[in-house]
Amino acid sequence: MSKVLIVGAGGVGGVVAHKCAMNPEIFTEILLASRTVSRCEKIQAEIRELHGREIKVAALDAMDVPATVKLLKEYQPALLINVALPYQDLVLMDACLEAGVPYLDTANYEPPDEAKFEYSWQWAYQDRFKEAGLMALLGSGFDPGVTNVYCAYAQQELFDEIHTVDILDCNGGDHGHAFATNFNPEINIREITQKGKYWEKGEWVEIEPMSQSMMFDFPGVGPRKAYLLYHEELESLCQNIKGLERIRFWMTFGDEYITHLRVLQNVGMTGIEPIEFQGQQIVPIQFLKALLPDPSSLAENYTGKTSIGCLIEGVKDGKPKKVFIYNICDHAECYKEVRAQAVSYTTGVPAVTGAIMMLTGQWKGAGVFNMEQFDAKPFLAEVSKQGLPFEVREL
Repeated sequence: MSKVLIVGAGGVGGVVAHKCAMNPEIFTEILLASRTVSRCEKIQAEIRELHGREIKVAALDAMDVPATVKLLKEYQPALLINVALPYQDLVLMDACLEAGVPYLDTANYEPPDEAKFEYSWQWAYQDRFKEAGLMALLGSGFDPGVTNVYCAYAQQELFDEIHTVDILDCNGGDHGHAFATNFNPEINIREITQKGKYWEKGEWVEIEPMSQSMMFDFPGVGPRKAYLLYHEELESLCQNIKGLERIRFWMTFGDEYITHLRVLQNVGMTGIEPIEFQGQQIVPIQFLKALLPDPSSLAENYTGKTSIGCLIEGVKDGKPKKVFIYNICDHAECYKEVRAQAVSYTTGVPAVTGAIMMLTGQWKGAGVFNMEQFDAKPFLAEVSKQGLPFEVREL
């Protein structure tokens, strides 16, 4: 029986609010806060219409720590769920420490002035959360998040030794736009235009952006070309999966998407350094974001499926073993249930599942944790119940 504060009212924030509302026995009160209150009010109205439940809304600038602390102390939630921008992770962790509230997010911190993301900034909070007796759960989305738990499950139940992991993310859907991103355009484009990186035999190997690809036959979608990217879950999994020799992350993109992205890069529209235009300082990628469709607006007419999972090789009972652990999610079905597309749904549902793990005491501890550090089985049972069932395919 818990009150929860959700910070962020984009596509993922909407899914989190809907799913919390659909679990009244756990989330007894819900407060949705964002700098743009109209976004919160739209989600509030959808929840009233679809689920017959009232949630509260509030205006909040997440970068304003005193304002967040004030709201936390007034509302006294059992947990803060951060689905705002990754730039805001550290200030929200600061606010949680000051107000004495546990913390959960779906993506790791990255500084606004540098296209770089890594866990070091948040892992540096370990002692402060431990001393405060508070838990911070990092990366409770799908990738990172569910993919971490798939690896933990494989280590617990399926393998004696894990040697290689390839995390594969495919969106086989169609939103009908010539070019659009499925989550925040600024974060999405920064992620795929930085250099690729993977971990092998104790070292990080760096490659040029989008310079390595492979074909993979995704269940529910079919063969697609996937490109090697750096993704934050590699950083924790290479430490927590014993005996691992190599781990990589791959994401699919269509030829049209790649062409658009290349042109935008070539003309400087993906830049993060401010430029002067007509007497004003503007950041090109932020201007581009204003021109592109809002990811939450894509949901209504989205068709097709996502297929995301972990291709894992190793040894069981002295014999080589290879499995693909995965989920398939349908865009149109997500819209019917929570007015969202599947990319938002596959991030929002695991955030709520992580919150359930924390609030019910199935996952507990003081300090900063990644998803694979806990028992995988209760999480996978709950995330399946919440709408993201998984399959294990032996290959």
